[in-house]
Amino acid sequence: MSKYKMHILVCGGTGCRASESDAIVANLKKELAAKELENEVQVIMTGCFGFCEKGPIVKIMPDNTFYVQVKPEDVVEIVNEHIIKGRKVMRLLYLDPTSQDHISDSKHMEFYKKQIRIALRNCGFINPENVDEYIARDGYLALGKALTEMKPQDVIDEIKKSGLRGRGGGGFPTGLKWDFASKNKADQKYVVCNADEGDPGAFMDRSILEGDPHSVIEAMALCGYSIGATKGLVYIRAEYPLAIHRLKVAIDQAREYGLLGDDIMGTGFSFDIELRYGAGAFVCGEETALIHSMEGLRGEPTVKPPFPAESGYKAMPTNVNNVETLASVPVILLKGAEWFASIGTEKSKGTKVFALAGKINNVGLIEVPMGTTLREVIFEIGGGIKNGKTFKAVQTGGPSGGCLTEKHLDTPIDFDNLIAAGSMMGSGGMIVMDEDDCMVSVAKFFLEFTVEESCGKCAPCRIGNKRLHELLDRITKGNGTLEDLDRLRNLSHVIKDTALCGLGQTSPNPVLSTLDNFYNEYLDHVNEKKCTAGQCKALMTYVIDPDACVGCTACARNCPVNAIAGERKQPHVINPAICIKCGACIEKCKFNAISIK
Repeated sequence: MSKYKMHILVCGGTGCRASESDAIVANLKKELAAKELENEVQVIMTGCFGFCEKGPIVKIMPDNTFYVQVKPEDVVEIVNEHIIKGRKVMRLLYLDPTSQDHISDSKHMEFYKKQIRIALRNCGFINPENVDEYIARDGYLALGKALTEMKPQDVIDEIKKSGLRGRGGGGFPTGLKWDFASKNKADQKYVVCNADEGDPGAFMDRSILEGDPHSVIEAMALCGYSIGATKGLVYIRAEYPLAIHRLKVAIDQAREYGLLGDDIMGTGFSFDIELRYGAGAFVCGEETALIHSMEGLRGEPTVKPPFPAESGYKAMPTNVNNVETLASVPVILLKGAEWFASIGTEKSKGTKVFALAGKINNVGLIEVPMGTTLREVIFEIGGGIKNGKTFKAVQTGGPSGGCLTEKHLDTPIDFDNLIAAGSMMGSGGMIVMDEDDCMVSVAKFFLEFTVEESCGKCAPCRIGNKRLHELLDRITKGNGTLEDLDRLRNLSHVIKDTALCGLGQTSPNPVLSTLDNFYNEYLDHVNEKKCTAGQCKALMTYVIDPDACVGCTACARNCPVNAIAGERKQPHVINPAICIKCGACIEKCKFNAISIK
């Protein structure tokens, strides 16, 4: 039983740490010590709470008070009012935008109401650098159960029955993957955790490793036991320093407790884990490219078969799963396959973690049952579009996904439905766009990313995507033709059909989905030489209304290229041949005299 009467949980994810949650923890400890309360109130830095838009978050237990947007200077008031006097600090409570009520319990917030946290079950509840706290929430119980009560095939069968599918984007049945690896005989096998999360706007895997690294370690050991592997490797990108640190601490603690290493729990099963660092190449999220990178080779994919389950790391049978997939494994074995399979849809069981980003009020990390609609995610959990703007599209699946529109909002989210709609689940990035976004520019942005990240091994990806990008660049500059639109579509289908790996095969999805759903915007760029959203600089013309201009010279004085001319107290004029369309003139004009045509 804890000796502490109260616990103060402070979000220690990367986002909140960037907003000084470290200083909040330091100030709390200092203030509690000054009040001689350090032996009664414990301060714990946790992983991500998910509600990133309102971070840093401070949660006080046992009364479950949820403070948002806390600053280091708020600590004195929290300690004096809440901890000592028992009065909530009202100004730090979440303000419901609809009812205008202050809400102190996260259970009553729209952001959390429809979430079911399985992969994120411990994030925000435990100190990720304390193995005892993980154990207190049934940590390593599944490993103990498997090693003492189940045969390796029993573990695989349970994962099969659960219906768990890979959360890294492919959606391949996890139990089937483990079964393949177990049936291939070899003196040495490997379990690989794919933590090479590279989608723009995605931070699911990073947050799990930062908030609950032991769940992944336990799952890798369970996989090792079931397939006959004794070695595990975590391939993690080097720009995740906090996740790497907490993973290292967790591995050391697991070894110290005899949960990794030789003769785990006295059962004769041995398993250990090492880290391998990636340099941030998006293509290394593909399992064969990842394996080559770990071997010290170029991160390039190879044709399958053979699959890694047959010939992977060092040509040995290798099982590769991503972080989120593994994080769900221990709880499945504890609560049972039937429990997990009861959540979600017929072909997509369980929950999915999404990183909500873009033009949305509640940016953050969420976990919802499969089958939840895009409308529920964006307008209920996500709180709708920022600044009262109109929803235009949502990009799911990162650079490999597609842009879905208002007609897709009632689509239940699962692997098959998103593919049918012209997008995909991907690893879980979800970027929301509003009326001010140009969809041609959005497609161009994702193609830029793909061209940069292509390994260059196959011509369809190396050359084809470069040509796609050139076509889009031409269109956004007002030089496109109707024939270019036909070329875009035809070339996209050729790349999809002929590229070597998943990166190349899915790279045209942003182009095809925007052509399908926003063809009129393409026509405007080609026929009218106009960008309705006002995002394509080459198609903009800045104009000063002579009737509104008072000749204050503010625009001319702030123009970085001297494109504005005129006498004081006389209407000014912008020279379009010189103007770089930076927007400085509009920002400085107090009379709304400048517009974009």
